[in-house]
Amino acid sequence: MSSNNNQAGFLAIELDGAGYRNLAAAVLAAESAGFHVATFKDAPAAGRVNALQRAAFAGPITRTIAVVPEVDTVYTEPFHISTQLASLDYVSGGRAGWIATAAESPEAAAAVGRAFVEGDVLAQEAAAAIEVGRRLWDSWEDDAVIRDVATGRYIDVDKLHYVDFETPADFAGTPYSVKGPSIIPRPLQGQLPVLAAASLVGEGLVPVDAVDAVLVSAPTAELLAAEIRDVRARLGAAVAVVAELDVVLDSRGQDAAARLAASTESGRARFAGTAADLTELLDSLLQEADGVRVHPAEVDVDLEELSRLVLPELRRRGSLRAPIQDGSFRDVLGLGPAENRYSTSAAATAAGK
Repeated sequence: MSSNNNQAGFLAIELDGAGYRNLAAAVLAAESAGFHVATFKDAPAAGRVNALQRAAFAGPITRTIAVVPEVDTVYTEPFHISTQLASLDYVSGGRAGWIATAAESPEAAAAVGRAFVEGDVLAQEAAAAIEVGRRLWDSWEDDAVIRDVATGRYIDVDKLHYVDFETPADFAGTPYSVKGPSIIPRPLQGQLPVLAAASLVGEGLVPVDAVDAVLVSAPTAELLAAEIRDVRARLGAAVAVVAELDVVLDSRGQDAAARLAASTESGRARFAGTAADLTELLDSLLQEADGVRVHPAEVDVDLEELSRLVLPELRRRGSLRAPIQDGSFRDVLGLGPAENRYSTSAAATAAGK
């Protein structure tokens, strides 16, 4: 993925706070507004199922918007992550992705009965889980399912592959291995796009080639463009860059300053003001980044203003691309077809004989 300076970008929206009661309305409103991606935060909340389950609910009721949950790599079994995300790709028609997170959470560790992980070990855990996921997605070749009625065979077993993953010798966490293959066929996209925080990716961390996009944060909106440029310089042009922005808008007779007082700090850059001023900021950010993910203070309130005033103007200016009809999340990120590492190597071996 190259710099987005000369092409229209995409917008993602975080739908945290939208439970089952209003999730359908929120994700359909985001899709109708022209957002390209809906993301789902994976944080404990009373009466709410996890991010992957919310994404799985949203997938079948939408047609164009990508559904991308956060899934932790430290306290969740990598095999289960891989198969659940592959299933999400099927129920969404090839519009799934994965924001790989690495939680520094004593509570999460206690909940699953394992040692608390922190510091550099978090990146090791994330890198291993992503590698397991990618290998398992390739463990079925695209034409492994044959449904041969005459012979009673559903699968060509020669097109299923062991992944034989083992954590590296310097792995600081609890070592593990995964034999494979996966228990379900290869995802529709072949490889789901994987995103991670830019701070988690780089030399000595999660390898750059393990992810397709990075999420870039800065303390203030004024510093965000410079941080995007720094990340591009550090990680190169092969990975897409998505800027993170909290949004509090003038809406429904309340100015943003009054609404801001009731919102909580996230550590991300924050915009508070009019829809017109937000449009200017997003326009400038989309000259630097491949996309922007907005985190509305209140989904139902801010999404209304974004849909009515912001996205139409960005499209009019040419800085925001149109949604992709019948497309995949890989298409949104500009990624080509995903090669299968096992079928490619098998073909190369056969050619060499």
